Amino acid sequence: MEGSHTMPETNTPAPAVPPTPPVPLQALLAREDLALRQIAGPADAGTVIHGAHTSEMADPFPYLLGGELLLTAGVHIPQAADSGAYFADYVSRIVAGGGAALGFGVAPVHDTVPPALVAACEQRGLPLLEVPPHTTFSAVARAVWQLMAQARLAELRRVTEAQQSLAAAAARPDPIPSVLRRLSRRLSGRAVLYGPDGTEVAAAGRETPGEVRAALAGLVDVVRPASHPAKTLSHPASATDTHGGVHLAVYALGAGQGFVLGVASARREAGDHTIASVAAVLLALLTGEHHSGAGAARSSALVRLLLGAPPEEVAPLLGAGRSLVVHARPEAQAPDPVAASALGAALGSPLVDLADEVVRVLVPADRAPQPQPGWTLGVSAPAGPREWPAADTQAARALARARATRAPLLRHAARPALADLVPAADAETHARTLLAPLAGQPALAETLRAWLSLHGSWDRTAVALGVHRNTVRQRVARCAALLEADLDDPDVRMELWFALRHP
Repeated sequence: MEGSHTMPETNTPAPAVPPTPPVPLQALLAREDLALRQIAGPADAGTVIHGAHTSEMADPFPYLLGGELLLTAGVHIPQAADSGAYFADYVSRIVAGGGAALGFGVAPVHDTVPPALVAACEQRGLPLLEVPPHTTFSAVARAVWQLMAQARLAELRRVTEAQQSLAAAAARPDPIPSVLRRLSRRLSGRAVLYGPDGTEVAAAGRETPGEVRAALAGLVDVVRPASHPAKTLSHPASATDTHGGVHLAVYALGAGQGFVLGVASARREAGDHTIASVAAVLLALLTGEHHSGAGAARSSALVRLLLGAPPEEVAPLLGAGRSLVVHARPEAQAPDPVAASALGAALGSPLVDLADEVVRVLVPADRAPQPQPGWTLGVSAPAGPREWPAADTQAARALARARATRAPLLRHAARPALADLVPAADAETHARTLLAPLAGQPALAETLRAWLSLHGSWDRTAVALGVHRNTVRQRVARCAALLEADLDDPDVRMELWFALRHP
């Protein structure tokens, strides 16, 4: 397998290239305002520079980071430097320091570029640019930074568009093949998903020669946990190589799952690693759920419910026994699916529902929900599968009270009360009789319940119900008229509250 790096010709360690977007040398030569002219060295379209540096030192090596366009006016050249030995050593030090090209200003020290310098650059393969008298080194440096800024902007735009495209692919009915197809198009190559046993699970994109496929499969072993039995926690998360001019990269998906993403592309562009890493994260989520069987279990539970199975039969598939129902609303804006999922993760449950601007989460009863920054929560009493609908109502009422009292979290107060002394059937019959005038008008009954629970506060009731306080006043007045009751009488309020709790 061919390596992705070539060994330097000297024993000097390869210089570290600055983490900036490279600028093609040809793009700088194309700037008409600079009028630069290449007079020596290879005219390779792949030559790039990572910055511009001016130096008149006879030995610029200590001051080079690697990848620079070194600019000089030749002030350092001694008068006796006509034998060529000085220039050969000077150019060799630039190459050893990782310099990408040399720019020579023909004014004010020299009228022309020394022929011996031209010959040395040609011999060492260092591009040599002639900088005309009217072009300052500052203008060249500024042009390099402008081109770098344009390259960075283009790279960010490309990565952002790729992220959006990959996220949309992950939401499709066939998420794994869709993500691989989008990734292969974005990188103009081939994307492969390898299973824990090293076999291809899915692939998309351009076909590659057999030896390239074998090289990519071999690179998978570098990041697969199974290949590091003694170092399960220290294997690399990614690896790269080159084979036959094709760039190879592999990414381990998740912690210890064994799935690996492989990418083979004819060229390697800025942002490719970031784009592939985004795809790896999405595939880790998709394969993680597939690998654990959690997604299949939830799908099975849904199908059984739709086909009429009782909740207690479905609960084991969800990993849920006695549970708490949590209703939550964000304080700032309406919740979105991402925020809902994040809340579920914070509460320790994947069973999340987003509807009517309220997030509902089914949480195991042994996990006591804690207040979450930016959210208002209402929590039910622990309930078994058959009691979940009632717990859902408890959580909704607890959330309404929490919002009205501006508390971050309120729990349903489940404790023995006077209502427990009355048989449930008798209580329901009494409630239906007393509240008969409000039958068919749920808004009136709900407003009266909220108003009584908040001790007759118009403002807090309006907040809890999300309506104007005048609407609350009108509804409560209508209830008093229909019930022919004096709502200022504590006994009347108590009796109505008892009835409203047993509709």
